[in-house]
Amino acid sequence: MTSDVVVTDHRNAFAAVPFTRLLGVQREFSRDGRARFVLDARPELENVIHAVHGGVIATLLDVAMASAAVSKVDFAMTAVTLGMNNSFLHPGRGRLTAEGEVLAVDDGIASCRAHVVDDAGRLVAQAQGSFRYLPHR
Repeated sequence: MTSDVVVTDHRNAFAAVPFTRLLGVQREFSRDGRARFVLDARPELENVIHAVHGGVIATLLDVAMASAAVSKVDFAMTAVTLGMNNSFLHPGRGRLTAEGEVLAVDDGIASCRAHVVDDAGRLVAQAQGSFRYLPHR
């Protein structure tokens, strides 16, 4: 059984995504082609070296870029990931902060970049991605 979540204010669509709620991702802001999200590490998100799993970090990067992309068009459209290239540089522990930004928009595709840092400001991961704008469902 699937349930469709109806969102009337597209600025708050992020809060309706079950997967990011499950992970505990919190949005600090999303405006003018930039976005910031935070995530507090917890045991159920860890990998074998007791750091936040790379899949969770990749999700943070993806969400930060997609949110930056939709804020660039004032949330009039949604954005889906076409491609993303990640680099993992240090284990992510504690509170992680992801920041994303739009680099360019051309023919309905936003080119973005993002990075994740830990509380000490150490670069945990970075990514570049492309996102296609689509109308809201």
